[in-house]
Amino acid sequence: MERFLGRFAPQTYALLRLVAGLLFAQHGAQKLFGLLGGFGGEPGNTAQLFSLIGLAGVIEFFGGLLIAVGLQAGVIAFIASGEMAFAYFMAHAPRALFPIQNGGELAMLYCFLWLFIASKGSGIWSVDALRKR
Repeated sequence: MERFLGRFAPQTYALLRLVAGLLFAQHGAQKLFGLLGGFGGEPGNTAQLFSLIGLAGVIEFFGGLLIAVGLQAGVIAFIASGEMAFAYFMAHAPRALFPIQNGGELAMLYCFLWLFIASKGSGIWSVDALRKR
């Protein structure tokens, strides 16, 4: 299977970056705007924007969009990886030892996915690739 699908590695990587970035942006939209069943975005509530949850929302929404379109995806993914590591150890790890028990498997998965993307950069089908032409 690797021999067949390996030919499409750049394209599947671009799809992974795009889909994961858009999914991550949805978490930010929940925090910032109260969309998609979220809890943020109350009118006049600027205090929330200047909190840890607000900062997380900014990183997730805008960072997710930048990763999805491939604009400085490596740098942004590194920042997002750190945010997810912080979220895991602050919110999940104190609850239980294993991520499946403490509800932190998504934070941990995003942390390592963003670390991978930080190591590979934007790749094809990205704004960065267009700018290099």
